[in-house]
Amino acid sequence: MPAEWEPHEAAWLAWPHYEGDWPGKFEPIPWVYAEIVRNLSQHERVELIVNDAVAERRARKLLARADALSSNVRFHRWRTDRVWLRDSGCIFAVNKGHVETKSQQPLALIFRFNAWAKYSNYRRDEKIGTLMAEAGRAKGIRPLYCEKHVVLEGGSIDVNGQGTILTTEECLLSKVQQRNRGMKRQDYEKLFANYLGASNVIWLGKGIAGDDTHGHVDDLARFVNPDTVITVVERNRKDANYAPQRDNLRRLKTARDQDGKPLNVVEIPMPAPVTFEGRRLPASYANFYIANGVVLVPVFNDAKDRAALDTLADLFPSRKIVPIYSGDLVWGLGTMHCMTQQQPARLKQQL
Repeated sequence: MPAEWEPHEAAWLAWPHYEGDWPGKFEPIPWVYAEIVRNLSQHERVELIVNDAVAERRARKLLARADALSSNVRFHRWRTDRVWLRDSGCIFAVNKGHVETKSQQPLALIFRFNAWAKYSNYRRDEKIGTLMAEAGRAKGIRPLYCEKHVVLEGGSIDVNGQGTILTTEECLLSKVQQRNRGMKRQDYEKLFANYLGASNVIWLGKGIAGDDTHGHVDDLARFVNPDTVITVVERNRKDANYAPQRDNLRRLKTARDQDGKPLNVVEIPMPAPVTFEGRRLPASYANFYIANGVVLVPVFNDAKDRAALDTLADLFPSRKIVPIYSGDLVWGLGTMHCMTQQQPARLKQQL
């Protein structure tokens, strides 16, 4: 699995339609998507999934009004339950002697999706990975454990493209929202090595408060280059995130990369808690998306927005840092990274 900062052929998104993800706040969400599409399409092709012809017409009209409709946006009429393609979509990869094939055809890892072992409406989303693989002319691979199709969401992992992967114990090893009954730490490590080319696993502890995925790492810690990880850190000792994030910071500072070298660990702050209708939401600056020439960063009209943006600007000197207001978007329990899935450019070279 290539690192996210490596060149992309396209970014995949699904147009929002399920109002149940943003109850009482759906109206502004398509406009947030339009802003995201407008910025992405200037740097990489956007593969945009819509439910049907009617949905496509509405999306085109709104995108045109937002100056976000261009020839770099390509539509696919596939029905979805939700829009979180980081988790429901396939994971594009390149083949370097995969256990199931010796060809050099690009790969699409189609993990099983069960809506984070929490929701019942995911039957349409289950099919999206296969459709994406076909559209990308990639060979679909269904990773197995003990002859069972493995559940793994893209938001639960982050790679440096060199053989090291980040994940959390809370997401993959807990019996709460359990993804794969019977799979243990060593089983996941074998899976990561065989299918993602990542034999060096860094296990963090808990994810952030308010995350209904039960511990996705993409709200917590992310690689920004092969030897550098950013991690969110809560400074308020009374906050629910304080102790878990201190533990994760300690783990990262003692971790080693695939070559046995220590990581460069960069801290960024957590925004002040974002709540709506009495519920804490998973607001985090770590949920950014790295595209060709640009990094889209969720912001929350918080005093710490600028510190997070400045830190990321220092880490990505060749990319434009674009803040996307996500105070409404995060009511759907996800932001930039959750809604996107990259298709690496190197696949195009092998087609």
